[in-house]
Amino acid sequence: MIQMKAIKKIYSTGKVDVEALRGIDLDIDRNEFISIMGPSGSGKSTLMNIMGCLDTPTSGEYFLEGERVQTLTPNQLAEIRNQKVGFVFQNFNLLPYATAFENVEVPLIFKGVSLRKRRKRAEELLDKVGLKDRMDHKPTELSGGEMQRVSIARALANQPSIILADEPTGNLDSASGKEIVDLFEDLCKQGHTIVVITHDQEISGRTKRIIKLRDGIVVNGY
Repeated sequence: MIQMKAIKKIYSTGKVDVEALRGIDLDIDRNEFISIMGPSGSGKSTLMNIMGCLDTPTSGEYFLEGERVQTLTPNQLAEIRNQKVGFVFQNFNLLPYATAFENVEVPLIFKGVSLRKRRKRAEELLDKVGLKDRMDHKPTELSGGEMQRVSIARALANQPSIILADEPTGNLDSASGKEIVDLFEDLCKQGHTIVVITHDQEISGRTKRIIKLRDGIVVNGY
């Protein structure tokens, strides 16, 4: 699914170069549920951004489902982000003026899915995450756990093979956080690869593998 070989990422800030990733070697298999942990500034978000084709490495090789990412055009990278990868964020990133149903429709609209098909798909996904009776509610009318469920339904809209979640339970109470992890476990059993950034050891303890970063390198969990 994911193969990274000697991945480095260097950011230039004026006359100073900051090495965010310092030679990452990492393999993630299909249907794995893994967590990435590490202190602030360890390179977790940089690594996830490269996994999701939101950023590119300075050097090294990244293969996603057998494709060498560095050889792809901007349009091909955008297609991967839209069709192969689903993103879940700590702050949900929902459209505040749109209903849960309309938020889930957004990726399908960009993909050009017909009105009938995308409405059917959005309804199925909201039912899948337990929100069929809340689909006409806007984010301000939903709890934090419900908003994150909408975010996950949206991430699943185009049937991605991999879900990348950055601190998905960071703004939730413990009960809602547990429900989100339960949902991720179910999705993994259904064939999705799940990668979660988290500081919560209770959450990481439920994943199949823990990748620990420090100062831009993997220190445990190859």
